[in-house]
Amino acid sequence: MIFQRAVRREFTQSAAGVFIALFAILMTTQLIRLLGDAAEGAIAPEAVAALLGFSALNYIPTLLSLSSFIAILLSLSRSYRDSEMVVWFSSGVPLTAWVRPVLTFALPLVLAIAALSFFVSPWALSKSAEYRDSLQTRRDAGQVTPGAFQESSSGDRVVFVEDVSDDERYVRNVFVSMMRDGRLGVTMAATGYQEYAENGDRFIVLQNGRRYEMQPGSVEFRIMEYARYAIRIETREARGIEKTPRNTPTVDLIGSDSRAHQAELLWRIGMPVSAVILAMLAIPLSFVNPRAGRSANFLLALFVYLIYSNLMTIGQAWVASGRLSFSSGLLGIHLVMFGLLPLLLFRRIAVFSFARFSR
Repeated sequence: MIFQRAVRREFTQSAAGVFIALFAILMTTQLIRLLGDAAEGAIAPEAVAALLGFSALNYIPTLLSLSSFIAILLSLSRSYRDSEMVVWFSSGVPLTAWVRPVLTFALPLVLAIAALSFFVSPWALSKSAEYRDSLQTRRDAGQVTPGAFQESSSGDRVVFVEDVSDDERYVRNVFVSMMRDGRLGVTMAATGYQEYAENGDRFIVLQNGRRYEMQPGSVEFRIMEYARYAIRIETREARGIEKTPRNTPTVDLIGSDSRAHQAELLWRIGMPVSAVILAMLAIPLSFVNPRAGRSANFLLALFVYLIYSNLMTIGQAWVASGRLSFSSGLLGIHLVMFGLLPLLLFRRIAVFSFARFSR
């Protein structure tokens, strides 16, 4: 019991250090990317912090899985370098005795990864898309800038206002160019104001002006004079955010016949399963020969992790394209990687048995 508590404590300390380092690197790169988008005008500056938080929630499952894998590698490799493993093996304790403390340490992380993959990550992606959409709508429906032509995000409307009152309700000398149903409409007014409908839609109400309508390429046009003309600023909130497999709730993915949904469900199930298998694979992969280089096992472990990650990505793509069934993708990839565990354990145990016999 003392041994298992000490091992779990060392695993936890290593995992915490690795996770903090990886999380800091990830957040720094994401922050730089978001700041670049804000500088280009793709997103609003006030959205950077919120989008950074949503991005963090999406990447945490992968970071937890990788942190667990690296923490077990570091801890067991230290035991090899300090010759603690030699003492354990000389005492008759097999390498498989590490399976129980490793699983005990990894189980809470696996449960957290499952909860994040199944529920939190889709929610974060959905909220991120909703937040981006809301900010874009606010930019489309927001206050126009006096003396500047402002184009809507859809590109079908251009608004120019010469002046805005102090309370930002009334505008003066308004010009609106709008393309609708293949006809170009140009609306001008001396004054106008902004108005909200009961459903929350926003309108620019123009007073005492003229509207010109024409067909591009035709010399015919129509002139209308009006006393009051309301232009609704269309919001994409009425249409809702774009639904993608990544931001679809897990409950909606289960039982869906869509290949894209099945591929996404395959990825979400694979995250906690791969975390368990990687934690187990770290036991034989952590072997270090104190007389040889100390980086060989880490290169091999990195190679195994990259293969596993790429197999999951390829399997997801093949399920989405119909080249692979959901059950084959779910069982095939993880069983292949899990099949490496007894082979690596047997090889490692055989090496130590041969070394002891040679002595």
